[in-house]
Amino acid sequence: MDELITIYRDLINHVNTGFIRYLYKDIDWNARLISIIGARGTGKTTLLLQHIKLRKIEDESLYVSVDNIYFSRNNLFSLAGSFYKYGGKYLFIDEVHKYRNWSQEIKNIYDSYPGLHVVFTGSSILDIYKGFGDLSRRALSYTLHGLSFREFLLFEAGIQVKPVSLETLCKENRVFEIQKPLPLFKNYLKHGYYPFYKEGQFALRLHAMINTILEVDIPKYMGLKTASIDKLKLLLQIITESSPFKPNMSKIAEMMEVSRNILPDYFYYLERTNLVLLLKSNTKGIRALGKPAKVYLNNTNLMSVLSPKDKNTGNIRETFFLNQLSVAHSCTLPVSGNFLVDGHFLFEVGGKNKSRKQIAGNEHAYVVKDDIEYGYGNSIPLWYFGMLY
Repeated sequence: MDELITIYRDLINHVNTGFIRYLYKDIDWNARLISIIGARGTGKTTLLLQHIKLRKIEDESLYVSVDNIYFSRNNLFSLAGSFYKYGGKYLFIDEVHKYRNWSQEIKNIYDSYPGLHVVFTGSSILDIYKGFGDLSRRALSYTLHGLSFREFLLFEAGIQVKPVSLETLCKENRVFEIQKPLPLFKNYLKHGYYPFYKEGQFALRLHAMINTILEVDIPKYMGLKTASIDKLKLLLQIITESSPFKPNMSKIAEMMEVSRNILPDYFYYLERTNLVLLLKSNTKGIRALGKPAKVYLNNTNLMSVLSPKDKNTGNIRETFFLNQLSVAHSCTLPVSGNFLVDGHFLFEVGGKNKSRKQIAGNEHAYVVKDDIEYGYGNSIPLWYFGMLY
């Protein structure tokens, strides 16, 4: 265990607490068992280390990543027992999805050591949900999303703005007083969703992350063979070249040379690993259970890296809007307009000259316009929707 403590101490000494993610304040850190899940690269590890440092509990805590070689010969339960016996109070377990039988061992730790607080993270949402089991009744679960534009403003330019509600954005035309927000917004769309952009070589790092999801995370969950992994990559390529689009399942299955019946599973895996967003129709009843009405890449950073030559501004605008709204709101495809949010607010997304023609007559309908700094009437700047969390 000494080697784990050495690694932990070194990480704590180097962690920066100057920028804290939005989720930190929402977590009940006093709970005995906490899970923090989310996409790769969103900053879960940093969040754990920052908490230890901010709470000044370094001497009572231990942070471990279960992909350490230590766990090839040792198990989590024994480590927790030794740590607890010598006065440990807070155990932070990172990348838990990489540990075999993690759910059962964490349950045993929780039941056996009542004075020990455990926080665990997982980058693969698939395995976290698959293995949760009895833990769902014991753990408080939180999801960490990528940077919002509001967080990017603080992270990149030191501009501090409080988050606002969707209702406030729709009621007030001039909510924020930020000087020249549009250049910063364009930068965010290219590289601001993942905090690791500041480490340099952003495109290479993001490509590597995508490959890990496709070649390691999803195959581990599905038990895929190499041929199926290649099919999954092909599907992502199809989505990249076409998104946002209304999927024709028969045509896609023909292009991929797979059964049409397996495609919904493939879309589901890509969605749960935060590579795509699936927009369902607002249709009620059994039709709502079918295929997604439209398919998007999860965020605009993926678009800029996977399809750098595709400069379809309309696609970028819609992807940003859906990505930011999906964190805390329900979005569906309405009969007219681009998005129906929470079954109440109707939005049409476009450029600064976009008209209300498609959503005329609805008192809860708004035009979301890119390339404008402030709102007027029922027109809301697109960048405003990056201030929700």
